[in-house]
Amino acid sequence: MFVLHVALQGCLRAADVEYGLTADTGGHIRYLLELAAESVRHPAIDRVEIVTRAFSGSEFDRCYAAGIEEGNGRCRIIRLATRNPSYLAKEDLWQEHESFVAALIDHLRSADRLPDLIHAHYADAGLIAARVRDVLGIPFLFTAHSLGRVKRDLLPPESPQLRGIGRRIAIEEEAIALADGIVASSRDEAERQFAVYDGYEPGRIRIIPPGSDLESFRNQTVPDRVRYSIERFLRRPELPVILAIARPVTRKNLSALLHAFGGSQALRARANLVIVAGNRDRIDALEPEISENISEVLELIDRYDLYGSVAYPKHHEPADIAGFYAYAATRRGVFVNPALNEPFGLTLLEAAASGLPLVATHSGGATDIVGEAHNGFLVDPHRPDEIAAAILRIVLDAEGWDRLSENGLHAAESYDWARHVSRYADFAKTLCGADHRKPAARADDRLLLVSDIDGTLIGCRDSVRSFVEWHAEQQHLVFALATGRSFHSALAILGQSGATFPDILIASAGSEIYWLDPNRATYHHDRDWEKQISRGWDRDGISALMRERIALTPQPDLEQRPRKLSYFTEGEEDIFHQVRDLLAEAGHACSVIQSHKRYLDILPLGVSKAAAITHVRQLLGLGWDDVVVAGDSANDVEMLRSVPQAVLVANHADGLRHLPDLSHSYLARTRFARGVMEGVEHFHALRAAR
Repeated sequence: MFVLHVALQGCLRAADVEYGLTADTGGHIRYLLELAAESVRHPAIDRVEIVTRAFSGSEFDRCYAAGIEEGNGRCRIIRLATRNPSYLAKEDLWQEHESFVAALIDHLRSADRLPDLIHAHYADAGLIAARVRDVLGIPFLFTAHSLGRVKRDLLPPESPQLRGIGRRIAIEEEAIALADGIVASSRDEAERQFAVYDGYEPGRIRIIPPGSDLESFRNQTVPDRVRYSIERFLRRPELPVILAIARPVTRKNLSALLHAFGGSQALRARANLVIVAGNRDRIDALEPEISENISEVLELIDRYDLYGSVAYPKHHEPADIAGFYAYAATRRGVFVNPALNEPFGLTLLEAAASGLPLVATHSGGATDIVGEAHNGFLVDPHRPDEIAAAILRIVLDAEGWDRLSENGLHAAESYDWARHVSRYADFAKTLCGADHRKPAARADDRLLLVSDIDGTLIGCRDSVRSFVEWHAEQQHLVFALATGRSFHSALAILGQSGATFPDILIASAGSEIYWLDPNRATYHHDRDWEKQISRGWDRDGISALMRERIALTPQPDLEQRPRKLSYFTEGEEDIFHQVRDLLAEAGHACSVIQSHKRYLDILPLGVSKAAAITHVRQLLGLGWDDVVVAGDSANDVEMLRSVPQAVLVANHADGLRHLPDLSHSYLARTRFARGVMEGVEHFHALRAAR
């Protein structure tokens, strides 16, 4: 497979990238270069090229001019000339769309081989990839990196950083609507950020967290030049260090960190602040946004009189970054990312690999990283007091610091490029048209298998591998999953475990249904089901009533769905009946589901995994004898109860085998996915005997 990447923003080169040289030369370039380097090691990808826009100018190295930069192995960078030879900020790239498309098509037509897939980075590249597909028929994958609607909602309307935002959003709308597939780095990006666009279709999005080459950040020593660049600013260098490493652009919100530190006497007495914000000589020679933010940093240092407590070095080499993290770790410090929104956050992984606990924005990829790693705290980036309190909580708790540091070290190991590219290549192959479809089974041969995910299908890697091999041979099987997880959360856990993706995914406790498209790569959601269950559903009214009358803690925003409200119950004994009775008295017809004595979901009346299975069965034209369901816990009871052919895997919990209304279930002798296979074979044998 030949993958062609298109990336127009910033100053891109194969080595010694000048991060921070311009406002658009940031983490997306590192992501792209590391993705390309790992991709050529994958057996399914035999060639990678990166196409970017050429430019020149006295302030830029000559390497950015038109031509080819040969890389290592099977990867190279191609710079195409466009009408305007000057460097352009992202807000102005639209002017070069036409000439870049023409140059790219000419380049591809003259090449020895057409790419199998184009991977477009940022909206302008997405629009260009769509134009190329129109001419040459090459499918394209889109990675947004950051989104204009999110930026517009975070900044005040008069902000100069919103220049051209309307045009950018219009370009993003088109790129999102036209992309054959979309790669997102986090659930927040997939489920919240893309969701505000008209072209949003969750089934075309895959969450594939970026890898990161973190080896240089582990067990790093502190170079003398790094130590000097910091300590020359500080009166008491022995104090813990609060470290921030970010381009000085408005979205990175460095001013909030300075307000947090400057406004907290307790923090100023117990820690130093180190801000690494790119390289600079004269502030007035920087790009306007960078110049404005650096000036604000210096003004706030002066306003709070932080001299002697804040280090803000002017210069560093790329190799010094690991040393900054190591310095903060030796001082038992904290890494802080106060960005208004962080699509993913590679610096968070670098800090974790260095052993630093984190304080990060509750918006974007940080919610996934910190939420899974448990190595720090999420904060509102608009609340300096909240940022300060979270930092103090870490600095003042020696045992807690050790625990958070250790958690981060372990979690960082899971963000490796080989794992990312393995999932990326699988998605890319299907988009390229590789036919993984099984031969169609006769209607009277089909069997619908519906399995729970956690504790049923997954929980043992060997069982999952056995299931994948077994499923590939089941030509008669329609495979579905039913889960309380959201669509993207379900696909993420399946991808991490190496499990088979289903033909049908019943998500969010039955409130959403997704069907696999004929390309076997993307999904579409069942709009008829959503319309059917939405009748009489007053989500806002129910949410307001719960806030007023029942003291339950809502689950995080990502667990809330258009047709599902989710809460923590904290083990209250009678909370299920309290909520059910309150809703009924107020005239809300709802389904209330409690599971594991900790979670409570409110759904439209009649919505459940079982109801969704009935809807799917009817659309497939199958009878109940053609359906097998498998589960392991109390939240599967209704599904197991309602289907005659039910399987309890051997590792089932919550005393399910003793429930009289599950007496018809087959009790598997094997655990997890092997138990599911055993149950299917049992009922298949019974069908054959009839």
